[in-house]
Amino acid sequence: MKILKTYIRVVDAVNYRIGRVVMYGIFVLMGILLWSSISKTFFLPSLWTLEMAQFVMVGYYILGGPYSLQMGSNVRMDLLYGEWTPRRKAGVDCLTVLFLIFYLGVLLKGGIDSTAYSFKYGGERSPSAWRPYLWPIKVTMCIGIGLMLLQALSELAKDILRLRGQWNFEGEDATAERADAL
Repeated sequence: MKILKTYIRVVDAVNYRIGRVVMYGIFVLMGILLWSSISKTFFLPSLWTLEMAQFVMVGYYILGGPYSLQMGSNVRMDLLYGEWTPRRKAGVDCLTVLFLIFYLGVLLKGGIDSTAYSFKYGGERSPSAWRPYLWPIKVTMCIGIGLMLLQALSELAKDILRLRGQWNFEGEDATAERADAL
């Protein structure tokens, strides 16, 4: 169980720190979109702004997903779940997280295959007028999906420990405290 708790502490700390940094990506996205608006209004429109905004948004969501899962910000059907005991929630979460882990595994396999294809053929490029290389965003997606998979496994480990009575239901250590402990 000590190994499981160490795994939880390390994964939570890494995803907490990455999530706290990535959350400021919204300002990068706003800057790109602001420049896009200004350049279209007063100058010649920039070719790169739309695609770059899409890339930044993908990175923002993909790299912020594990942090969101860790904070419990993911969407749940609270119609029944909200009234359950913490023990029952942990039991149901143990089952449902397996579907997430399977889904993330399939996504990661596809992402790795797509990234390998991009590298194999000399740098796949977007078919747009700007024609940026696609490998940076594909690598970002693989990293984000991998981190999400690690976080899902961490959540599964927490639920298993909760069911065994070895992880507090209420009054758990704050995520920030766990992150600072690393």
